[in-house]
Amino acid sequence: MRMYDIIMKKRNGGELTTEEINYFIEEYTKGNIPDYQVSALMMAIYFQKMNKRETADLTKAMVNSGVTIDLSDIKGVKVDKHSTGGVGDTTTLILGPIVAAAGVPVAKMSGRGLGHTGGTIDKLESFKGFSVEMTREQFVNNVNDKKIAIGGQTADLAPADKKLYALRDVTATVDNISLIASSIMSKKIAAGADAIVLDVKTGSGAFMKEEEASFELAKEMVDIGNNVGRNTVAVVTDMDQPLGFAVGNALEVKEAIDTLKGEGPVDLTELCLTLGSHMLVLGGQAESVEEARKILEDIISSGKGLAKLRELVEAQGGDPSYVDNPSLLPKASIEQPVIAAKEGYIKSIKADDIGKAALVLGAGRETKESEIDLSVGIVLHKKIGDYVKEGEAIATIHANSEEKQKTAEEMILSAYEIVSEEVKKNKLIKGIVTKDGIKTF
Repeated sequence: MRMYDIIMKKRNGGELTTEEINYFIEEYTKGNIPDYQVSALMMAIYFQKMNKRETADLTKAMVNSGVTIDLSDIKGVKVDKHSTGGVGDTTTLILGPIVAAAGVPVAKMSGRGLGHTGGTIDKLESFKGFSVEMTREQFVNNVNDKKIAIGGQTADLAPADKKLYALRDVTATVDNISLIASSIMSKKIAAGADAIVLDVKTGSGAFMKEEEASFELAKEMVDIGNNVGRNTVAVVTDMDQPLGFAVGNALEVKEAIDTLKGEGPVDLTELCLTLGSHMLVLGGQAESVEEARKILEDIISSGKGLAKLRELVEAQGGDPSYVDNPSLLPKASIEQPVIAAKEGYIKSIKADDIGKAALVLGAGRETKESEIDLSVGIVLHKKIGDYVKEGEAIATIHANSEEKQKTAEEMILSAYEIVSEEVKKNKLIKGIVTKDGIKTF
C-alpha cells in the first residue's frame, strides 16, 4: 500500500477503504509517513469530504492509535459530557456534582485551557491543594465511592489526533465536519465512557459560527458515537454571548458555587439542567428528560449538588472550606467597572472578543507555556436584550495590572453593541440531535 495512491484516490473523489484509513493513521503515528503527504491527504479530504463509514473508520483508527481507558471496574453506566468550547463555559463544575449526586458515575478526563480562559482543571485548581494527579486505582475508587472523579487527559489518548490536529492547524484544513467530528469523538471514545452527551456551541464565541453547520457537526458526532456502540446525544446551544456572567477561572468557580446553591445565572442553570437530564436518561437513572430534570432541580434545591462538589474537592486534595466560603478563592487587586457610553438595549456581545479581553488580563494561555492568573477575569452585568442606562456598568474587570485592565476595558466596550430599539433575548437551546434525528426549538 502506498500513501501516493491513497492521496490520489481521495483527490479524485474516491472512497477510502477501512484498510487504507488504518494504514495511513498507523504509519503516520509511527512517523513513517511524512507531514507533506498527510497534508496533501487532509486537503483532499477537505475538498472531497468523507462519507459516514469513512468518518467512523477514521475515528476508530485514531482511537486505536493509543491507549484506551478501561472503566469496567466502575459500577454503573458511565456518561461523559463534552463541550465544543465557548466563553464562560463553567458547566462541568456544576454538571459533574449534580449528575453524580443523582447516582450516575462521572469519570471525567479534563484538560487545561489554551486560549480564552483556563480549562476545567485550571478552574478546579482555584481550590487550594486540588490535584488531578492520582493512580488509576484511586480514580476508579473515587468514582465508585463518591460517584465522581476528575483526572487529567493522558498524552497516550488518541495520539494520532494530536499529530493530525497540529498539522491541520497550519495547513488550513481544520474546518471540515468529518475531521472535526472524528477528532472530538476519538478522544471521547478512548476515554472509556459508555454514553456521551455533547454540547455543540453555535455563534460568535463558538468554533462553529453558523447554526446549520453546528447541527451538521452534531449529527456527524452522534452518528459516529452510535456507530461504535456509544449511545450519544447532542444539544446545540447558543454562544452568541458568553455563558453566565463570569469569564475567568476563580470567578467561574464562584459562579458555579452560586449555581449549585440555586442562585446562578438563568442561562447557565438551564444549560446544566438540560445536559444533565440527558445524562441521567442515558445513565439509566430516569425514564424521561422531564423526570430527570425534576431530580436535578431537587438535588440543587436540597443542597446535595453543593455537598457533592465539596466531596470532590476534598477527595482530590483541595480545601473544601472554599466551597462554603468562596471569598477564600484567588482575588484580583483591581476591580474596575466598565461604564456604558450611552443608554439603550444590548443588541449583541461579541463573545470571542470578551474571551480575548479575559486572555489579555491573564485568564487564559496564549501558548502552552503561559502562566494562568486564576484571580483575573470579567463579570458581565448586562446580556443581550437587557436595558442599560448611560453611566451604568455593563461589566466589572478583575485585574492585577492597570495597563491590562485599560486594554481589556476598550475591548469590552467595543464588544458590546447598544441600540435604541428593544431587542429579543437569545434562545439558549437551539435543538437536540439523537440517533432518531434532529429536533429544533
